[in-house]
This record gives sequence, structure tokens and C-alpha cells, in this order.
Amino acid sequence: MAHRPRPGPGPHPRHQASLEPHASLAESFAGADRAADEERRRNLRRMKAVALSFLLGATVLFAVCTWLQARGGAYSWTGPWVGYVRAAAEAGMVGALADWFAVTALFRHPLGIPIPHTAIIPRKKDQLGEGLGTFVRENFMSQEVVETKLRDAQVASRLGKWLSEPVHAARVAAEASTVLRVLVELLRDEDVQHVLDRMIVKRIAEPQWGPPIGRVLESLLAERRQEALLQLLADRAFQWSLNAGEIIERVIERDSPTWSPRWVDHLVGDRIHRELMDFTDKVRRNPEHELRMSATKFLFDFADDLQNDEDTIARAERIKEQILARDEVARAAETAWSTAKRIILESVDDPSSVLRTRIADSVVRIGESLRDDAELRDKVDDWLVRGAKHLVAQYGTEITAIITETIERWDADEASRRIELHVGRDLQFIRINGTVVGSLAGLVIYSIAELLV
Repeated sequence: MAHRPRPGPGPHPRHQASLEPHASLAESFAGADRAADEERRRNLRRMKAVALSFLLGATVLFAVCTWLQARGGAYSWTGPWVGYVRAAAEAGMVGALADWFAVTALFRHPLGIPIPHTAIIPRKKDQLGEGLGTFVRENFMSQEVVETKLRDAQVASRLGKWLSEPVHAARVAAEASTVLRVLVELLRDEDVQHVLDRMIVKRIAEPQWGPPIGRVLESLLAERRQEALLQLLADRAFQWSLNAGEIIERVIERDSPTWSPRWVDHLVGDRIHRELMDFTDKVRRNPEHELRMSATKFLFDFADDLQNDEDTIARAERIKEQILARDEVARAAETAWSTAKRIILESVDDPSSVLRTRIADSVVRIGESLRDDAELRDKVDDWLVRGAKHLVAQYGTEITAIITETIERWDADEASRRIELHVGRDLQFIRINGTVVGSLAGLVIYSIAELLV
């Protein structure tokens, strides 16, 4: 008993919807192939009947003419023409039978008799496949032929004109969106999240943060990038000091001795407020202020400690571990992929989405560049030619081997039947022509013989 393979697991429910259209498409193609084969089979039977009718017609004429000749001059309307018709019919029979034998011998043994050099296709199937592969490789897969065809086709120019049309660009965007949807739906969320986590989150967590952060900070300080930040802080401090009077007054009233008069508290608070505003205003206005210089020195020292001081580096590592331990960081890959997937799936279904609009705009720009820039067209054509020539040179044998290997895998009888189904109808004209040409040849030969007698 033949081994029956166990059925594999069904498609994931998430992919079922995307697989059903492909299955329906495959069934449609299979149905179309079966319908085409049935139509070819009917045409083949019809042409075989026509060719056979020519043979039968010649046979009937030959039999009638032979019978009339055997009766001699029994009928007044008979005459020498009977011999001419008989000779034509006889030669037509011979031609029809010979060509029937020739055509039949291609696919099977005539009348089932194993005559030598018949059933050529079943016997020589592998040699025919090898010869066909060699023929295709030498005549269609040569570098010169491929280059000539690609140059004549002007692929870049035609592609540019086609892509520059907004309607075509929208179609490309729609097809690209469909492909993108299929790819996104085929990807397992767990696999993508694992890749993102390993490539981004884990890679960020692997090295020490202190030294690289210190180098970046040192580079920024060398370019005086801290000045903008210090200016912003000074401006904000001055703005805060303008409205800090009430706060200062409340603090002094809260912390001053109970015996201190209130007017003294107000006087002290007002003085502190004025000094604070004056100080922050000086810091704000003077880029070389001592406080700002001290802050800059602190940043330089901090950048150096991040790179060289073990305690500072260790503290940076502890901060890194605390950050990475947070739940939102640990789930960063999952969150990022979920968000990206949702945005992609929503965008591909909406013809007016930003994604499809940008794809269409990019396609139009590419098409316009190819259409209007002759130098770019030449470059693209050169790339195509070089790529095609490389493929032919490196893989031409493997490509044509598909023909040879496919034919080798065919069953001999099935291959013969399928080839006959595709070309047998046209081969029946050989039988018809054989009958007609044989009849004409027989008539000519008989006529010449009669003239020479």
C-alpha cells in the first residue's frame, strides 16, 4: 500500500483570509487549464476525422474506379478518365497511409506493433528535452541575444512613461500595499518582537552607557553647544525670579523668629527678591558670567568622569539598569511592532492614506526622471543589460536545465499524450496534405506514363 502523507497543520487563523484568495486563484487556473485541454482534445478529434475522411474518400474512389475498369466498357459513360482517377486515388491512399504512419510513429507504435524507430517521443523523451534545453540556451540565452533584445525594448524609457502617469502610479501603490499587507500578516508577532528586542533593546543595553555618553557630551561641549542650554536656563531663572516675591515672603514669614517684626520680614524679603532678580539678570546677560563658567566646567568634569571615573561609570550603569527594568522599556519592542503593524494595516487599505500617497508620489517622480533624463535612462538600461548578461553567464545552464529536468520527470506516455494534444491538430494537416499531394503526384506519374506508351 502506498504511503499516504499525514496532513500538515492547517493555516494559522490569522493567515486564513489571505490564503483563501490564493487557493481560489490556483483553482481558477487549474480549471482554465482543464477547459483548454478539453478544447484541444475536441479539435484534435475533429482534425483526425477530417484527415481520415480524405483517406476514406480516396479509398472509395479507388474501389469504384477499380470496379469500373473490371467491368470493361459495360457503361457508356466510362472512358480513359477512369484510369486517371484510379491512379490519383491510389496514390492518395498511399500518401495518406504513409503520412498517417509518420505522424502516429511520433507518439506511439502504429497499430500497437513495435516497429523499429516508432514511438519516437516516448523513447527519446529525455534526449528531446536535452536537445530542447540546448537549443534554448544556445539561441535564446546567449549574452548577445539578451543584450540586443533589452536594448531594442528600451525598458527604462517605457517604464518611465508608464510610471509617470498618476493612474499607473496609484496602481503600483495599490499593488505595493497589497504585498506589504501580505508580508505583515505572514510575519509572526513573536518573531518580529524577538528580532527587535535582540537588535535594538538588547544591543542598547549591552555596552556601558557612561563612556559613550561622556564622549558625546565632551564633543558637544567642545562645540559650545551647552551655551544655548545655559542661556535657556538663565532666561527661565530670571523669569521665575520676577514672580518669586510672594514665595520669598512666605518662606521668610514661616522661618523668621516670632519676635521679629513683620515690617522687618517684608524688608528682608524685598531685599532678597531684588538681589535675586539682579543676580539672575546678570547671569542672563553675561555669557562669561562666573556661574555659567562654573556650570560649563562642571559639565566638562562630568563628561571626563563618565569616561574615566569608575564610580561615575558604575552609577551610570545602575541608572541604566533602573531604566531598562521599567515595564515600558522591557515591552518597547512589542509596543513598537504593534503600533507599526496597526499603522501599516490601516494605511494599506486606505487609498488616501499618507503611505499610499507617498508611494504614488515617489513612483511618479521616478517615472518622470526616467522619462525626461536620457542619461539616467542609459544608466538603467546598462544596469539591466549587465544584470541580465550576468544571470545568463552564471545561471544560463541552470535555467535551461529546468526544461530538461522537467521533461525527464514526465511519464513517457503522458508526455506523448500531452505533446500530441498541443501539436497533434496541426500534424493532421500533414495527413491531409499527404493525401492531396499523393493524389496529384499519382495523377502526374500516370499521365506521363500514358503519354510515353
